[in-house]
Amino acid sequence: MSTERFARFADFYPFYLREHADRRNRRLHFIGTTLVLVCLWRLFATGQPVWLLNGLLCGYGFAWIGHFFFEKNRPATFKYPLYSFMGDWVMYADIWRGRVKL
Repeated sequence: MSTERFARFADFYPFYLREHADRRNRRLHFIGTTLVLVCLWRLFATGQPVWLLNGLLCGYGFAWIGHFFFEKNRPATFKYPLYSFMGDWVMYADIWRGRVKL
């Protein structure tokens, strides 16, 4: 894990992308984030709080599998929780825009 400290998200995001260099990891993040959106939709549609738990399990579960098995690194979430959360959504949007390859 890097010892860098980041004062701004704009400085953190390039580091975040380097931590997601393996395409399989990015794919798992993409699947997990998509499932989070499905779970949020189900939460609002049903009002059942279990969907919030399901969303957390999908989002973090898929991401952490990608880091531990493919990247062989420690998720940045442990050191930069807010920036990592933001980074996941920005990377997700960048994948849809074609700026980050799946």
